[in-house]
Amino acid sequence: MEILRIEHLSKIYGQGETAVHALSDVSFTVPEGQFVAIVGPSGSGKSTLLHMMGGVDRPSEGKVFVSDTDIYQLNETNLAIFRRRHLGLIYQFYNLLPVLTVEENIKLPLLLDGQEIDSAHLQMLVETLELTGRLNHLPNQLSGGQQQRVSIGRALANHPSIVLADEPTGNLDSANSREIISLLKLFHQTCGQTLIIITHDEKIALQADRILSIEDGKIAGDEVIRR
Repeated sequence: MEILRIEHLSKIYGQGETAVHALSDVSFTVPEGQFVAIVGPSGSGKSTLLHMMGGVDRPSEGKVFVSDTDIYQLNETNLAIFRRRHLGLIYQFYNLLPVLTVEENIKLPLLLDGQEIDSAHLQMLVETLELTGRLNHLPNQLSGGQQQRVSIGRALANHPSIVLADEPTGNLDSANSREIISLLKLFHQTCGQTLIIITHDEKIALQADRILSIEDGKIAGDEVIRR
């Protein structure tokens, strides 16, 4: 079943001669549960595309459907609610709140949404991410790999249907990179979420079910690796 549909998506920054066409008429669909890697050179529009899929930045033209909801027909308040409930975002530089503990950062989407804490799910995340002894630590007391684990926990706390990761290993050494990708694959397999990763790393891309290539803001390739 299709969980994500992108229709004629375009994004233009600026106007006139200085306008930058970050995305140009991009269309594709993603079935539920698929692991997709999006690759392409720097400046090709990969991160812009992910931000559009994640409800973070509105397109200039086109539509994004998540589970048949046209997300950019929602007002800002309802879009924020939808994003918290259905999408999990993971960033290269973690985006943790420095004044909150590990536990508070992980719970933040649930607290903002007024949801009841699923203690069993939270415990599973903490144990799998090996953060049990770090729950009362602040982000600046953690290594980069540990901070990215917290970011993953926060993204998965609300049982999202789609997890979007923008260069999740781009700020990590090779050992931590392997661990983070292994964790994302583990959660993808055990929790059944659709996983979409932006990456420059060919080794990571080849672990996906499907590779989408972006060049100059357009789809340059769409290859299914495994079904």
